[in-house]
Amino acid sequence: MNSRILIFALFTFFGLECFAQGDTASYLKNPNYKYEIEFYKIYKKRRADVVFLGNSITHGVNWNELLGRDNIVERGIGSDNLEGIYNRLEYVINLKPKLCFIKAGINDIYAWNPVETIFSNYKKVIEELKKNNIRVIVQSTLLVSQRYPSATDRNNEVTKLNKLLEDYCKVNGLDFIDLNSRMTRAGALKDELTHDGVHLKAGGYKIWSDEVDKVLQKYGY
Repeated sequence: MNSRILIFALFTFFGLECFAQGDTASYLKNPNYKYEIEFYKIYKKRRADVVFLGNSITHGVNWNELLGRDNIVERGIGSDNLEGIYNRLEYVINLKPKLCFIKAGINDIYAWNPVETIFSNYKKVIEELKKNNIRVIVQSTLLVSQRYPSATDRNNEVTKLNKLLEDYCKVNGLDFIDLNSRMTRAGALKDELTHDGVHLKAGGYKIWSDEVDKVLQKYGY
């Protein structure tokens, strides 16, 4: 088995899908995508003040319980990329939230897509939410730990993406939560915060929730 095939298998097992670069419908090859969308279609909740949007890392915790609030809906899908997120925004917009916390990009980076392309897709998501009068809070794409495949190379790309996102937020008056400032060491996710090198343990979510809570209080939620 060559190294690229091995890495593909590892990403799929741990929830990071190695989508084919240049395939415009790559998100539809993700079985988690279709599975979760079917649930979105039957959920009875029609309104939420706050939505958490992202991939498997966002999907890994009950945000209502973590934050002690009932006005939150989670819209994370394991292995999802920014193209997939953009194409399911109706399931965010229809809830008419006031705030949307988004964290994405790691699956795109591990699909070996150029940072410039990822950033462009990220901006499309943000602008579509803003067009619908939703305040967007961008959360930094988390670095992976050193024990994760291609960690140093991919973390360099994560750092580039986060710089673009942070600068974009400053120019456009958006909140940017730098999770890496508290959850990393020596340029990588702290091993004690992750069980597999990328997905978070409870301690990681506790740090994350503390930062989110500051923003929620800022806007009165």
